[in-house]
Amino acid sequence: MARKLGVLLSIGLLAAVGACDSGPHHVIKTVTPSAVVSAPAAEAVVSAAPGGLQLRGKPWWPAGFNGPQLATRYSINYGCGAEVDLDAFFRRLPDHALTRFSLFQAFAVDKNTNELDFTAVDAVFAAAEKYGRVILPVLSAQTGECSDEIFKQRQWYVDGWKKSNPVAGRSVMSFQDWVHTAIDRWRSSPVLAGWELVGEPETSICGRSCDLKNRTCPSDAAQVLRTFMDQAGEIVRALDPKRLIYAGYVGGSQCGTAGDAFTFVSQSPNIDVVEFHDYTEDGNPLPGDANNGLARRLTQARAMGKPLLIGEIGEYAGSCDSLDQRRDIMDKRITGQRAAGTAGAVIWAFVPDPRLDQCTYDVGPDDPLWDTVAREITVG
Repeated sequence: MARKLGVLLSIGLLAAVGACDSGPHHVIKTVTPSAVVSAPAAEAVVSAAPGGLQLRGKPWWPAGFNGPQLATRYSINYGCGAEVDLDAFFRRLPDHALTRFSLFQAFAVDKNTNELDFTAVDAVFAAAEKYGRVILPVLSAQTGECSDEIFKQRQWYVDGWKKSNPVAGRSVMSFQDWVHTAIDRWRSSPVLAGWELVGEPETSICGRSCDLKNRTCPSDAAQVLRTFMDQAGEIVRALDPKRLIYAGYVGGSQCGTAGDAFTFVSQSPNIDVVEFHDYTEDGNPLPGDANNGLARRLTQARAMGKPLLIGEIGEYAGSCDSLDQRRDIMDKRITGQRAAGTAGAVIWAFVPDPRLDQCTYDVGPDDPLWDTVAREITVG
């Protein structure tokens, strides 16, 4: 969502100055998955049942944080926001928390050489494993922000994801090959909650720009997205058959998943967990209308026998509200959603240097929302 940009792009801006020049002096190198050493798949730590998620065979209601910038390391990649002390972050997390983070190709490409460099992402996995923290990687972003900077339109979901479109310092292979590469490398991790292909997918067509007002939704949007989920998900299944696949929907009236299309796409055999992203901030635990609101999505998820995770939930604070006020509002929203049948809540978003003088979604190391996360998590 566009209003999340402040978290990703403003934080650590000074560190990024000069890092965004991908001028003609760069030589684009293409890489195939065969060049990457693969690892055997570990046993799945998270499973899904019609009533929700399970952690090591026990009912699990996870809470946690989105960490979109965990793999930022400016000496290697273009990054996104400020660098995070990974050891401090994962050590501080409550037991059984869930961290959803950006595992975009751009975080594994050296901005200076245009070659794959897994150092920054390996560090995220290493820190999570050190403290036994469960993580959910997202392999691409719909908008291209903090990734290849390309908004994904209908044609990308048709066949563009299978084609290589190198971008200096940000991508060296097709998304199809990136799925192979990422899963081959990290499927041995014992703390993987599963895989998410695209964060907030939609199969729209851009006009003069890709702003919402300039996008149109083709008549075959749902079918195109369903085919993508079937085909890309099949790759994940073949490489890591025991791990869950999450559909990173916004969950409202977005192109390809509005109304009944939400069920049609989600019935893909290669989707195990559906999502809803909530930035409504009106205090209503079940936002949205009768066709595309959270209550409808929960009804649809139950009918399919698939858990619905609140993959992102955000509330402004800082100059517009105190941190304690935000915590109280978020407590009510999350508690209400849980009572309605959600399978967990992941707060947007942890940052190491929250901008308390601005109105943002920033959640810093000392934010009272850490107490909310610890209180909401249950296992067994």
